[in-house]
Order: sequence, then structure tokens, then C-alpha cells
Amino acid sequence: MLEFVLRVVGVLVAFLVAPLVVGQAEHKVMAHMQSRLGPMYAGGFHGWAQLVADGVKFVQKESVTPAAADKRVFEWAPVVAILPYMAALAAIPIAPGIVGADLDAGLFFVLAVMSIGVLGSLMAGWASGNKYSLLGGLRVAAQLMSYELPFVLSAASVAVAAGTLSFTGIVEQWSPLWLLWQLPGLVVFFIAGLAELQRPPFDMPVADSEVIFGPYTEYTGLRFAMFLLAEYAGIVVLAALTTVLFLGGWSGPGPDSIGWIWALLKIAIVSLVVIWVRVAFPRLRADQLQKLAWQGLVPVALIQLALTGAGVIVFF
Repeated sequence: MLEFVLRVVGVLVAFLVAPLVVGQAEHKVMAHMQSRLGPMYAGGFHGWAQLVADGVKFVQKESVTPAAADKRVFEWAPVVAILPYMAALAAIPIAPGIVGADLDAGLFFVLAVMSIGVLGSLMAGWASGNKYSLLGGLRVAAQLMSYELPFVLSAASVAVAAGTLSFTGIVEQWSPLWLLWQLPGLVVFFIAGLAELQRPPFDMPVADSEVIFGPYTEYTGLRFAMFLLAEYAGIVVLAALTTVLFLGGWSGPGPDSIGWIWALLKIAIVSLVVIWVRVAFPRLRADQLQKLAWQGLVPVALIQLALTGAGVIVFF
């Protein structure tokens, strides 16, 4: 019982702390990339408490429900958006034994719950009673349908190579050769993951110049903050998945007892790449977004899966 409580508390702490660290890093890293200061005053040293200040601001704001909204669906949408990422984070190991729940079918579980999180955006767009929110929700649906397939196919390639759906088993089977063998799958997985999170340059559903703020237009206060927290939590989950599936998880020089350091370092690097992509690339048009998915990522993911299957049969 005590071990269960410790694992739950550990997952909650990681879920609350890691997205805030990524959010603060995005503030400062984007500022340096764009040759500006960024937040500098909250908390004193380089504005380290800016996200805490933002949280206090959101708490003080009123959470308004539009008169034309479907009240129950509108209020539950932020919860549906954020909880799946907590469940996903609980199943991703950082090191041997450092995991909320070590599942035999961990990859299947995480991919399943991550697909649920997008329903929060769909619910928000449909229930807001706002035509711009509805348009943003429909864009979320179209984007999800396009990028879910390459996302799953590239992850399936790793499962085929390792011969297991267990994250621990995948890391144990990983070797540096995978950096070449599974490189196309890594690229597809990362790009599709950005699209799943609606991160730039795949932020068409929340294009502020066209649909105000997409499905989140009518949200204020803590409900809006929950959508932002879900985005940063999604970055952490995507970085952790990329690390475990393609980068060897806690594999690195030295004993497994320091493996968690390597895992966290890899997660931090992948998160920085996510931030860099936001700064470096302009938003894709709707037709470009769909073309990239169906004519680019899906064929590459299918070829990668076929080659992985052939490689397993021939060499293993």
C-alpha cells in the first residue's frame, strides 16, 4: 500500500513540475532565439517564477461559461484534455523501477490514452457555442485523423523490432544501431507527435489570425490554464516517449543506477527541439498539413514498418 501511495505521489509531482519546467524553458529559450529578454522580474533571478505568477493570475480570473454553451460539456472539456497525459506519464519508465505502473502492454496503453486527450479540444470547440471555436474543433478532428496513423505506425515499428509492447523490454532490446535502423520512424513519430499536440508549425486549429484561439476561444481562468498545462504536459509525454522508444531511455555510460540522469537529459533535449521547431518554422496551411501527412509521413511509416519486419525475420 505504501509503495502504491509513493508511486501515485511521484507521478503527481512529476506531472505538476515537469510541464512547468518545460513552460519556463520555452519562455526563456524562445526569448534568446529571438534576441529578446523574455520574462525577467517575477521571482528575481531571470524571472524564474513567471509561470507561478501566471498561475496566480489565472486563479484570480473569473471562469465564464457562455450563455449559448453546452454547460456540462464545456466545463468537462479541460479535464478530458489534461487527464490522459497524467495517465500516460504514469506508464513511461524513467529508469528500472522508477515508473508509476510498469505495464506489459505499456506502449498500447499510452498510445490509447493519448488519443483520448484530443477529445477535450473537440468537446471545447463543439460546446462553446461559437462558430470560430467550432471551426477550430473541426480542424482538430481533421488533423487528428491525418496524423494519428503515422504516429501509431512508427511506434509499432519499434515494438516489432523489440518484440514487445513493454517499455522496459523495448529499452532492454535497444542498441545504438537503432539510431540508424529506426531513424525514419523517429522523424515520423516526432513530427506526427507535434501535430497531435497542435504545436507550431501544426497549430492550424488555434491560428489566432484566423479563428481567434480555436476551440479555446471562450475559455478563461483556470479552465484555460488547464488547456495550457495539457499542452506542456503533452510535450513532456512526447519527449519521454521519443526517449524510451528511439533513444534508448536510460541507456548510457555508467551503471543503471544513474540511468535516470540520462533519461531526463534526453527528455530535456527533445523538449528543447520541440521549442526550437516552434521558433524556426512558419505555420503550415491546411492543404500543406494534409499533404505532409498522407503523401509524406504515412508512406515513410509504412515502409519503415515493412523494413523492420523484414529485418527481424532475416537477422533475428
